[in-house]
Amino acid sequence: MVLYPIFSEHGLRLRNRVIWHFEHGLHCSNRLSGRHETILWFTKGDEYVFNLDPIRVPSKYPGKKYYKGPKAGQLSCNPLGKNPGDVWIFPNVKFNHVEKTIHPCQFPIELVERLVLSLTKPGDAVFDPYMGVGTSVVAAVKNQRIGYGCDVEKEYVNIAWERVKAVRNGTLETRPMHKPVYDPKLPYGGHR
Repeated sequence: MVLYPIFSEHGLRLRNRVIWHFEHGLHCSNRLSGRHETILWFTKGDEYVFNLDPIRVPSKYPGKKYYKGPKAGQLSCNPLGKNPGDVWIFPNVKFNHVEKTIHPCQFPIELVERLVLSLTKPGDAVFDPYMGVGTSVVAAVKNQRIGYGCDVEKEYVNIAWERVKAVRNGTLETRPMHKPVYDPKLPYGGHR
């Protein structure tokens, strides 16, 4: 709310407000517990990159076909999946998350990965001026982009370097994109 007038004054255009929803976090006792973060996507003008196909999510009714009319019998949905919309549900990085480091409020790679895949092209640069332990840089490198980042905490920068090295040599453990947040068929609902 505070940044919108400043960004608008500088000619930036708000394209989307994305809500990242997660179920676990600090439990408040005197107010409702916060379970979301807001992502604002601004562009410099009307020409910008937007790639929907790499971030499509499974359709609710895959294989659904038109019942009547000129398209009867043809697929009525995109075979690659549907648009994920502007509310994204990913688990946040807590003590048992595969990506957890020492950072107290680390973002999951799949959150940033969705932004990198949809808003940049291979070879583009991704810059995070408050990179923490390098999640944005890792998401960029993992998807053939160039990642840049900085942070005032030397320990976080060292961890970021180790994570970038691990993603480059294929040893970084990450939560896969499109993995359900909850699967009742798995022990503990698949949360681990």
